Amino acid sequence: MNPVDNIDAQLRALQESYRQQLPAKLAQVDAAWNGPANTPGAEGLQEFHRLVHTLTGSGATFGFSALSDAAYSLESFLKELTANGQAATEEQRAQIAVLLRALHEAAAKPDDAKPAPDEGAQRARRAVPGQRPDRGQRLIYLVEDDAHLAQEVSMQLGYYGYGVRCFTSSSLLQAALAQQMPAAVVMDVVFPEGPRAASSLALHLEKPLPLVFMSSRGDLPARLLAVRAGGTAYFTKPLDIAALIDKLDELTSAESPDPYRVLIVDDSPSLAAFYAFTLQQAAMITHVVTNPQRLLETLSEFNPELILMDMHMPGCSGEELAKVIRQQEAYVSVPIVFLSTETDTGKQLAAMQTGGDDFLTKPIRPEHLISAAAARVRRYRVLRSYMERDSLTGLLNHTKIKEQLEVEVNRARRQGRSLAFVMIDIDRFKLVNDTYGHPTGDRVIKSLSHLLQQRLRRTDIVGRYGGEEFAVILTDTDGPTAAKLLDEIRAAFARVRQQADGGEFSVTFSCGVAEFSRFGSAADLGSAADKALYEAKRGGRNRVREARG
Repeated sequence: MNPVDNIDAQLRALQESYRQQLPAKLAQVDAAWNGPANTPGAEGLQEFHRLVHTLTGSGATFGFSALSDAAYSLESFLKELTANGQAATEEQRAQIAVLLRALHEAAAKPDDAKPAPDEGAQRARRAVPGQRPDRGQRLIYLVEDDAHLAQEVSMQLGYYGYGVRCFTSSSLLQAALAQQMPAAVVMDVVFPEGPRAASSLALHLEKPLPLVFMSSRGDLPARLLAVRAGGTAYFTKPLDIAALIDKLDELTSAESPDPYRVLIVDDSPSLAAFYAFTLQQAAMITHVVTNPQRLLETLSEFNPELILMDMHMPGCSGEELAKVIRQQEAYVSVPIVFLSTETDTGKQLAAMQTGGDDFLTKPIRPEHLISAAAARVRRYRVLRSYMERDSLTGLLNHTKIKEQLEVEVNRARRQGRSLAFVMIDIDRFKLVNDTYGHPTGDRVIKSLSHLLQQRLRRTDIVGRYGGEEFAVILTDTDGPTAAKLLDEIRAAFARVRQQADGGEFSVTFSCGVAEFSRFGSAADLGSAADKALYEAKRGGRNRVREARG
């Protein structure tokens, strides 16, 4: 069964389970009212209020909108009683009895339309990006009749993981397109029939094909010709290969972002499961906590990017849990969104002042839940990137890469897995800055960051350690394997032609590799890789050295 279809089936099963359990839930409400809630003292009344509150939030979610409305009316009446802590008067008990009868009558009137899966959730699910592209999707078609330039561009792109096929005419290009679609087409804007052929071709494609034009001309007529032909980007010759690679990376990347991680804290297992399955439809990873006492251990294990939390739970409130979470530095910036039937704006604002970021009112439609969760995680990721990412390369910054090394070392120790840590330093980088200027130096740094990201796995962690230094954490990798891989990247980087106003030049780097099994801690591992790096420097640069334990 398709995973999405399986989720749909589970949602329908949840709805049916709720329908079957509803008589027992109502009996529990009746028992609470006829027992502790109907005697002097606040505790029994609060428990009765909590049970009614649960029905307010869950009824419409599982296709019983009338039940939610009736429960809301009863809950609103109970708020004043729970606030003053006194037993209900005869008149108030009579009113509650009327509201309870209305609750039972509403439970016998399910909605005609099932709420899950609904069209909004389906749309949100279809909007999730595709999977990481394979090598075939990184294929570039280059149309260029200058054989020397075509060879140079092909070679430079090849260092960054692209496969390139060269063509000397638009007719050959069209024949190739009929056989296999590339990730993008790069061609000269003044190539005979090039723009017209590309524009005509683009009109008949099922999916947009990125068209990148290059030319020795930088004038407006040439650029207009490219734009009218559907050109996505335009580069003047001599080509800035680094800039071309940046653009191709942007145009051809179809990688999905890492799935959003949402922690759901709700004492109602069925309601929490409904929220979880709804978010899973939109390719989010969810974890459910129905016992608030287990929240702290779950936080460290699951590492959520959003916490959806009920306001009213036995043992503690959502406000109290939010305060506990905010007392821990690691979770200060993680968004907390309260889920509740509470509509009093003052109480909502008071709850958010304790550490919450927003308030969603139950019942909530699936597409609204998906949209709200996605928007808050996206914003969290943007803010987190400012704190954790290097502005020039987009790699992890010095502080974050060191934190990740601690995390991965602890994981490797627990699971008995191999791990390698790599330190890289660009050789004679000061000379590059002094000779060609700092903007060129920045492009060299970016070119190495691109190469590392292209050649390494998604599971590997790359950071800019500082200046011209980089750090790489290779998971499930031993020292010799890491050294061999980095030596291949070193050789490829040495062949990359860097661009400057004064012409072309090449740059090399030196590298130190340390394997975790030979060292006792993250600090020792980092120190060993750093020493191996300087051994490579003293040994003549442009080489890889593995640390000896």
